[in-house]
Order: sequence, then structure tokens, then C-alpha cells
Amino acid sequence: MKGPESTRENAEGRARPRGRRAAGIVFAILFGGALAFLGGFAAFASHVARLTTPAEQPDADAIIVLTGGEKRLDAAVDLLKSGKGRRLLISGVHPAAGLSDLQRATGGDAGLFSCCVDIDHAALDTIGNAEESAKWVTSHAYDRVIVVTNNYHMPRSLLELKRLIGDTELQPYPVVNTRLDGGEWVANREALRVLFTEYAKYLGALARGVVPGLSPRAAGQDEAQHAGTAG
Repeated sequence: MKGPESTRENAEGRARPRGRRAAGIVFAILFGGALAFLGGFAAFASHVARLTTPAEQPDADAIIVLTGGEKRLDAAVDLLKSGKGRRLLISGVHPAAGLSDLQRATGGDAGLFSCCVDIDHAALDTIGNAEESAKWVTSHAYDRVIVVTNNYHMPRSLLELKRLIGDTELQPYPVVNTRLDGGEWVANREALRVLFTEYAKYLGALARGVVPGLSPRAAGQDEAQHAGTAG
């Protein structure tokens, strides 16, 4: 007849393999998740690195530029000046900045700014950019719009815009500040930081599309359009 100690030892002996199996399953899930995350980041970074400014941009009805990154505004004004769109929305402008301030900062033509440029002071982040841009596009019934932002910011910007902008065709115009298409981002610490941060935000934007009731603001506030050398 087995005593209490023998029974306890048998129970502990059975529990140890179960505990090891559970720990192994948890480790496999965490390890697989980490691999998927890093693999997704590599694919995201490689995609961003391959984005280049079009040599010839097709004409559109209008242009939207999301402020924040270096050279975005200049690129958008040049597109307007060259007739690639009839009107320009500058989204995410600082509340203290007016149309004349932006005109002077870009060296743009005062008449062009007066007739054909609108500014949005309400947007504080990429989600806000999408919301205000969608209102502007809808109010003008535009069918084709050029979207100007830095290359690293383009995937998330298009994702947020497409959710709100209906059937309007979005033509990406990525602004590239630092060439990364040769894989230079792997050894560039600042580029890695910007790309990794943007990738995390892109995943958050994807999650909002598949998780019912997930608030855009609860998913994480975006800074007021970061600037970075990876753009």
C-alpha cells in the first residue's frame, strides 16, 4: 500500500512534464511571434527603402501634403506649381502658422497660394490627417488625389486615408531624404529607429482595422508628424 509521501511524489512527477510542456508551448509561441514581428519589420523596411519619388507624376484633381517631414511641403508646392493638381491641402499645420507664413517659408507664389492652397490646423497626427483630408476630398468631390509624405510614413498614411476616403484614387508621392534602397538602413542606427517606430505604428493601424471597437486614440497617440533621416 502506497503511503501519502509516495502519492505526493507521483503527483509531482506527473506535474513536472505537464509544466515543461506548457512552458515549451509558451516559449514556442513567444519565439514564433518574435520571428514573425522581425520578419514583418524586415519586409516593411525593405518596402519603404524601395519607395522612390516618381520621375513623372500623373496628373490628378488635387494634392494633399501631410506636414512634418523634411522637404514634404516644398515637393507638394512644386507639384501644384507644375499643374499636377488644381488645388493643394496642407494638413497638420501649426495653429500659429498662416497661409502667408507657409508661402514665405516655401518661396511660393503669393497668387498661387491665395487661389489654390487650403490649410488644416485641426490634425495633430496621422489619424487626424486622414480625417481632415477625407472631409476636404469629399467636399470637393475629387476622384484622384496625390498624397505627399516621406517614404517611411507613406504606408501608414495610405492605410488611414483609404479607410475614410471612399473610392477616390490615391497616388503616392513619397519624398526621400536619405537613399536607403541599397539596404543602407541595416547599418544606419537613426534609420533603424525611425523605421522600427513607424513599423510599430503601422501594426497598430492594422490592428484598428481588424479589432472591433478599438479606438484610434487608445491604440496610441501619434506625434505631430515626426521627421527623420529615414525619409
